[in-house]
Amino acid sequence: MPSSTAVVFGCTGQDGSLLSRALLEQGFHVVGVSRSSSPNLSTHRALGIAGEVELEAADICDFRAVLELLQRHDPIEIYNLAAQSSVGLSFQQPAKTCESIVTGTVNLLEVARFAEFRGQMFFAGSSEIFGDTQGPADLTSMRDPVSPYAVAKDASLNIVRVYRDAYKLRCVTGILFNHESPYRPATFVTRKIVDGAMRCSKWKSTRLHLGDLSIARDWGWAEDYIEAIQLITRADQLVDQVVCTGRMVTLEYFVDRVFKALSLKWRDYVVQDKSFCRPSDIRCSVGNPEPMARRLGWRAEHTVDQVIDRLVEQALLDEAIGSVK
Repeated sequence: MPSSTAVVFGCTGQDGSLLSRALLEQGFHVVGVSRSSSPNLSTHRALGIAGEVELEAADICDFRAVLELLQRHDPIEIYNLAAQSSVGLSFQQPAKTCESIVTGTVNLLEVARFAEFRGQMFFAGSSEIFGDTQGPADLTSMRDPVSPYAVAKDASLNIVRVYRDAYKLRCVTGILFNHESPYRPATFVTRKIVDGAMRCSKWKSTRLHLGDLSIARDWGWAEDYIEAIQLITRADQLVDQVVCTGRMVTLEYFVDRVFKALSLKWRDYVVQDKSFCRPSDIRCSVGNPEPMARRLGWRAEHTVDQVIDRLVEQALLDEAIGSVK
């Protein structure tokens, strides 16, 4: 039997799947938690870890279910990557979004306090808490959440800090800026752009409808951020950290580079559609990577250009494999 167990809430999403693979490679016994008793394991299969993660069905907001799960598995690390993660969807489902993030955070912390858990706990935070960044954001920056999702993540950050300070739980938040991989759901804009560009390349009459292309984001590579998450969780002194690249580009830049990689001109195919704009959107969002670099020696390995290239390369590979089949 492996000597250590890690529990990953939200084990089937992009981050949960990549983290589960990393933990398995380190020799952990990984218990993956999903709300569904029949979760979508397509990302696990793509990563080659299907069947290697012990799956459990539990609602993170259910005190008894979470307590029984932790007592049964006795983990040394817990990662909370669960909850509704779409900013756009949070405007349509604000109550559900806040419950999954805020109530889920409080419930997991209360279970840990009740059970006198002495391992490390990681909570996934979001750069959305900063709103428009006036400069590269870090923990000293003003926070201005402008969506239900961002408000909930801001509350979660504060709650985790209270439990760390008041109850001495070893819990910490990583405030994650945008990070991408081929395993993003199709609802995320980067995946939508790559998939749309691929369709335009194949069918010239296709048009890709997008919202405001002038918004700017700090985009990183998800596997880099998985490494950062583990460093934050295992640090001798637990300190909330901002995880970012420090470079910001516009959505138009992202679109242009994706289409150029496919030898296309994006203006021939992209339609800017106001119906895709959010009620309130962040214009500019970029993080300050220096505190994380100084404290934990971590910097993002991939630039946004490399992120885009890898996303397109994987899309082309998937299409080639599909055509062979």
